[in-house]
Amino acid sequence: MRDFIQQPAWTEADLGLPLPDSAHACSVALPTWSAVIGYEEGRDKVIRRMRAGYPRFFTNPLVSRLTAQASHEIGGVGEAVFLFPSKGSAQRAQRWIERQSGGAVRAAGFDPFHAVVVPEGVAGVARDYQRFSGELVSSRAAEDFFEGGVQMGDKSHLVKRRLAGLYGASADHISVYGSGMSAVMAVMRSLPGVAEGKKTLQLEFPYVDSLKVQELFGTGVVFLGQTEGESFDEALQRIRQGEFAGVFTEVPSNPLLRCPDLQQVSEACREGGIPLIVDDSAVGPYNVQVLPWADVVTASLTKWISGAGDVMAGAVVVREDSPFATDFLPALERESQEGAPLYVGDAQVLLANMKDFKERMTRPNQTALRLVGMLGAHPAVESVWHPSVVHRDRYERVKTPHGGFGGLFSFKLKAPKKSPKFFDALAVSKGPSFGTSFTLASPYVMLAHYHERDWAAGCGVPESLIRVSVGQEDPQHLEEVFLTALEAI
Repeated sequence: MRDFIQQPAWTEADLGLPLPDSAHACSVALPTWSAVIGYEEGRDKVIRRMRAGYPRFFTNPLVSRLTAQASHEIGGVGEAVFLFPSKGSAQRAQRWIERQSGGAVRAAGFDPFHAVVVPEGVAGVARDYQRFSGELVSSRAAEDFFEGGVQMGDKSHLVKRRLAGLYGASADHISVYGSGMSAVMAVMRSLPGVAEGKKTLQLEFPYVDSLKVQELFGTGVVFLGQTEGESFDEALQRIRQGEFAGVFTEVPSNPLLRCPDLQQVSEACREGGIPLIVDDSAVGPYNVQVLPWADVVTASLTKWISGAGDVMAGAVVVREDSPFATDFLPALERESQEGAPLYVGDAQVLLANMKDFKERMTRPNQTALRLVGMLGAHPAVESVWHPSVVHRDRYERVKTPHGGFGGLFSFKLKAPKKSPKFFDALAVSKGPSFGTSFTLASPYVMLAHYHERDWAAGCGVPESLIRVSVGQEDPQHLEEVFLTALEAI
C-alpha cells in the first residue's frame, strides 16, 4: 500500500488514485487545477480515471457494483436504482423525490438493503437526496455482501462511549450515524420549530452542504456570513425574540476558520428559547470544547477523529442540561436507526482509528502554526485564514487547555491568476476532505462551489482560495514544499 505521507499524490500521473490507498477511501487525487475543473465539468478524460471520491459526491466502486446487481434484479427499462441502508431512509427518499419531481417513484427491497427505483430522467433528483442526506449504503457493507454476507449487530454503543470521553458528555446523550451529513440531517428533522414553519439561521459561511440541507429540508434559512456589525446585532435581536427554529454555526467555520462570539450567541438563544447547533468538525474536540454553549454539537467523524480517511461516520452530542434535551434525545436516537445507522464494519474500523486521536493531533496543530506564520509573512501571499490569526480571541474562549488552533487553514495569493501554477507545483496530496494523516490540499471553492463561484466570492470566499489540511509529515519538509511551490510562480 502506498504511504501518502512519504509519497504524496500530487502529479498528473496520480489523478484518480484513492486517498488513502483503500477500497473505502473518502478522498481522491485531483492533483492539478485543470483536473479539478475537469471533475466539476464531468469531462471524460478525468472521470474515467477516478477510482474513488468523496462518497456523497462519487459512488464508491463497491457500491456501484452492488447497485448494478440491484438494477439487474429489480430495475426496469429506463429506470435507475438507488440503494439505501434502511427502510426508513428509502421511504423518506421516495417521498422527497416525488415532491421534487412531481411524479411517482417506487420503493423496493433488495435484501438486506432497500431501494428506490426512479425514471432515469429523475436520477439527478435522487442523487441530490443522497448527497444532501448522507444516507448511503456503506462501502464495507457492499464489500461484505459480495464476500459472504452483510454483518449483523451494532457497535454504536462502543463509539458513543469513546466519544463521551472526548466530549465530556454521557454516552446516552450521543447518537452516531453513517455520515457527518446524516447527523446534520437528523438534527434538522428533530427541530420542533421546523414543523411549526419557522426558518433556521446560519451564522458564518459554512461548509456548503450544511447550508443546502437547511435550504432543501427545512422551511427556509436566513444566512448571515459574518458575525459582526449591525446585521449581526439585528440577528441577535431576532434570536432573542424566538424567531428561528434553530441557530446553526461552525466553530471554527470551513474554509474561513472564523468564529462567532459563541457566548453572545448562546445567551441570545437561551433568552429566545432557540436551540443552538454547533459543528466542531474543522478542528475536533481535542482542540475546542463548545458543548457548554451549544445545545447540540454535530461532528463529522470521517475527519480528524478517524484520521485515516477510510470510514464515513457522524455524531450528535446533546448537552445534558439543555432545555431541549428531552425533545432531541428520542428523536435523534430514532433518526440514527431509521436514517443512516453506522454499519458495524465501519464502527469497528472507526474504533481502531480513534485510539490515537489525542496523540496525533499535536503535530498538525504545531505544523499548521508554522506554515501559517511562514505564509503570512511571504510577499506572494495576500491573506491567510486560521484560528490563530482570525477571530483568535473568540477561538481562545472555547479552546481546550491542552488544545491548539487546529491543522486546517486557507490562504490566497496576491496574484490570483498564479494560483493554478502554485497548486500544480505543490508537492502534497491534493483532493477533497480533510483530517487525514497525510497533508491534503484543495482549491476549495473550485470543488465546493464551482457553479456558484460569484456567490461565494460575494461572501468573501474567493475562487483562488486554497485550503490545506496538515498531516503528520515533518514540519520542515512541509515548509520547504510550500516555499518551492511559491518559487515556481
